[in-house]
Amino acid sequence: MNFLLKILTWWNGATIGTALFTRRHGQRVGEDAVGNIYYQTADGSRRWVIYKGEAEASQVSPEWHGWLHHTWQQPPTEAPLPRKAWEKPHVPNMTGTALAYRPPGSILAPAGPRVQPDYEAWTPQ
Repeated sequence: MNFLLKILTWWNGATIGTALFTRRHGQRVGEDAVGNIYYQTADGSRRWVIYKGEAEASQVSPEWHGWLHHTWQQPPTEAPLPRKAWEKPHVPNMTGTALAYRPPGSILAPAGPRVQPDYEAWTPQ
């Protein structure tokens, strides 16, 4: 079943073309906390990621994003970026999931105290 999914879907990991190109030309550079694997060509001119599971670009952490876009030459496995005490860990985009942010008063927010509106609606007499 997994083999059939690889053939028929592009959002479930690497496509056949990407897998073949990675096998022939790719040098594994590292892996992030989510399980995504990062590759580059021998000369370092091309860099790409093979996503673990669904291909969602927001899974890529800022450190790896900078490396993928040639902002810095060293991958985070060799030269990790300094972290500030106030920085939070990277979280992928949760929009459309149960973990998405829903402000107070939203109709999608879990049951809880309802927020009073900022205005009173006008009704004609």
